[in-house]
Amino acid sequence: MIKQPACLKCGKKLEDEAQEYCSDCMRKEHIFDRGVAVFSYTDAMKKSMYAFKYNNRREYAGFYAECALNSYERYFKLWRPEVIIPVPLHKARYRKRGYNQAEIFANELSRLSGIPVDNGLLKRVKNTVPQKELNDKERVHNLNNAFQIMGDSVKYRRVLLTDDIYTTGTTIDECAGVLKAGGVSNVYFLTVCIGRGF
Repeated sequence: MIKQPACLKCGKKLEDEAQEYCSDCMRKEHIFDRGVAVFSYTDAMKKSMYAFKYNNRREYAGFYAECALNSYERYFKLWRPEVIIPVPLHKARYRKRGYNQAEIFANELSRLSGIPVDNGLLKRVKNTVPQKELNDKERVHNLNNAFQIMGDSVKYRRVLLTDDIYTTGTTIDECAGVLKAGGVSNVYFLTVCIGRGF
């Protein structure tokens, strides 16, 4: 579990208590408003996340969601999200894996918090290369125009995005940009893990 001090923007654990923001957030202006993660992306969590994503261990999502609510219930009250939106998978990757791990996590969060999930508003229309294989600049280019809002209007003003791992924030920023362009005022995120970034 991530303890204080943590970055006031992305929630990444800070080494220096005098700092307010991590080095990533100091050098990069994010589109999302604020976010947090439940765990640091340690070796133990890498194994857990691999099983969750690739070995069909969907039941792990319940534990992740319980830890998230225990750690961040005050943020939910502060942010007051109207809906939880999981970062979508492209249909080709969904077919291959059989499920979207961000959606499974979102559903468990919804069950515990009572906040509804909308998994139809945001769609991934570009089958991108996995972000973990790319550097910072390639990540941004890779996700250009990757997401799209379905339908003519967005009825939400405050949205909570969920995903499995936050590294540099590129995926969350791309989703946030599309949502804000569609009329959403505030985009927050909650991920299971957060990596070190670049």
